[in-house]
Amino acid sequence: MATTVRSTKVTLPAAPLGPENPLPALRPQSEVHRLDPADLEGLPADMLRQIGYAPLRTVLPVRLLDGYGREREPAQLDALVIENSRLRATVLPGLGGRLHSLFHKPTGRELLYRNPVFQPVDFGLAGAWFSGGVEWNLGATGHAAHTCAPLHAGRVPAPDGGEMLRLWEWERLRDLAFQVDLWLPEGSDFLYVGIRVRNPHDRTVPAYWWSNTAVPETDRTRVIAPAEAAWHFGHQRRLRQVGLPAPGGADHTAGPDVSYPGGSQHPADYFLDVRGDDRRWITALDGDGHGLVQTSTDLLRGRKIFWWGRGSGGRRWQEWLTEPGTGGYLEIQAGLARTQFEHIPMPADTDLSWLEAYGPLSADPDLVHGADWDTARAEAAARLEAVLPRAAVDTAYADWLAQADAEPKEILATGSGWGALEAERSH
Repeated sequence: MATTVRSTKVTLPAAPLGPENPLPALRPQSEVHRLDPADLEGLPADMLRQIGYAPLRTVLPVRLLDGYGREREPAQLDALVIENSRLRATVLPGLGGRLHSLFHKPTGRELLYRNPVFQPVDFGLAGAWFSGGVEWNLGATGHAAHTCAPLHAGRVPAPDGGEMLRLWEWERLRDLAFQVDLWLPEGSDFLYVGIRVRNPHDRTVPAYWWSNTAVPETDRTRVIAPAEAAWHFGHQRRLRQVGLPAPGGADHTAGPDVSYPGGSQHPADYFLDVRGDDRRWITALDGDGHGLVQTSTDLLRGRKIFWWGRGSGGRRWQEWLTEPGTGGYLEIQAGLARTQFEHIPMPADTDLSWLEAYGPLSADPDLVHGADWDTARAEAAARLEAVLPRAAVDTAYADWLAQADAEPKEILATGSGWGALEAERSH
């Protein structure tokens, strides 16, 4: 079938989001991702500069979403579907453009963790946040202020002559424009996502982007990426470099194999140190060697694993965010910097753009679950190159850039008017 873009509804048990708080958010932001200055010694110079660059102090002028409820009732959420003969991707334009589902038809597998409920909690920069799928985080350290807000959406000509789904908005915390173009070539097993962030001002602006992907977690799920070390941030709130896959040394003696999140008791962040010219990718594979892989062009440098852990606190959070008995999830993430403590200086009148790809990956389970980390990485990398060569991603990026300014042929959803107001104000 030819690639199509269509509107539909997704029915979920949903808690009410509630109205925005009419009072200004004058209280300073409370952010757990803060580092003690004493722990910064020894960090790479570029990382140190970016950690100290323009941290967010307030969410003004954004209003807080803190009026959500806890009683769930069936609700129909607006959704947009982009589909070909191999994949069906479902997007929620009214909830930050969240990629809610990525279904692989030949295998009958859902590649993402598709949350069976909608339950907001106070994890976002602007309050309400929910789990599952792929979220697009722009602004500052934390979950984006627009994660539960509507985005504009439209049908746009794709590079191959088919249809492409565009999401766009004005990000008010840093005053940046962004677009997310979802493109599914005919017959492709991979969803391409072209992303562009624009700084239209005559001043340098701090930029931050992370694409956060929730995937199912089992005891045998292994996360693999082209890294030999990681920057670990855990419940001690310290950032330190550790080896992969099993951290050693005085602070992590006899630590678990962190490539298996199911073996950890506590929530943790591991920012994987992908270096040099290595291809940017990360995958989560189950015990049989099947799962989802995310890769990108080189600008999207960072990769991260987040998990809740198997302790009582992590289990309770997962039950609250999802539904008891439905299985847990972990997140594999990709960002502009090595860690989520950093903001990137974005010069005046410039843009940042890159292409991401999401799709299925299958590898030899004996190799990807073997004791040798180098062998596991090499197997996953070889299987990725076989199904989606690095050169093909670079070519798709160039093809997308040629269409990145194409005007929408049809408006499918409406976001805010802040971008239009900014355009009018600046003339």
